[in-house]
Amino acid sequence: MIQSHLGEMAALATALCWTITAITFETAGKKVGSISVNLIRLVIAFLLISIYNLFARGMILPIDASSSAWLWLTFSGVIGFVIGDLFLFQAFVEVGSRISMLIMSTVPPIAAITGFIIMGETITPLGLAGMVITIMGIAIVILTKNPDDKKVRLSHPIKGLIYAFIGALGQAAGLVFSKFGMGAYDPFAATQIRIIAAIIGFSMVITITKNWGKLFIAIKDSKAMRYISIGSLFGPFIGVSLSLLAVQHAPTGIVSTITSITPILIIPLSIIVFKEKVYKKEILGAIITLIGISLLFI
Repeated sequence: MIQSHLGEMAALATALCWTITAITFETAGKKVGSISVNLIRLVIAFLLISIYNLFARGMILPIDASSSAWLWLTFSGVIGFVIGDLFLFQAFVEVGSRISMLIMSTVPPIAAITGFIIMGETITPLGLAGMVITIMGIAIVILTKNPDDKKVRLSHPIKGLIYAFIGALGQAAGLVFSKFGMGAYDPFAATQIRIIAAIIGFSMVITITKNWGKLFIAIKDSKAMRYISIGSLFGPFIGVSLSLLAVQHAPTGIVSTITSITPILIIPLSIIVFKEKVYKKEILGAIITLIGISLLFI
């Protein structure tokens, strides 16, 4: 029974991991900056996953991966971790993890459209309806009407919303390339390849932007490092590996749907941790978004 639903269970665990990760990285990012958080959490995750692979697989590095796996997983790491997370983490700082993760709910529709364009996958009329409902749910949250002139406007900074959407594009593309490159290969080893590529990518970003000084300051901040360490454990180590395990044992659509409950899970934590005021329309929007994503893969 457990084995037959391994993919679904891994996807649910992934959603829980994303929730914890979003909260901890938002907290750390507001203290020391999103770029520093990104590289530090990847280095920590690399150490954790290397130790795991040493005991679980008998090798500290994924030297048994094929050249094809290295190529596609490296590409996935750069697109998903570097480009996607670079913008997502900045969105955490700009509009908060709750709104950012809601925007990230566009990942399944984007992945479906990508599959349609690149691999000729079919999108059913119900799937199209799901996309529309997903967008409606997000619109309910990010749009508001001015009581004076009755004009509709964004309820959150547009820069943060754009960052979150670019993050969603990166995550969706990274997921597609991960599944293509991983095949039947070990998901933890596959994650390690993606992390290696991302560490190199972020090192280049920090060098170009001349932010090494900020990185060293961040390392000395014990409170920020505590949050980054927790986020690293549940994010690029456990969370990403579980997501790859999930797509190995369940259809990508089902996995995407289950992992997309994060915007629902994050609401009570946002209230408790950040003392955020959550409006009824935001809860309604998150639920409608989840319904839309579910329809996409029926």
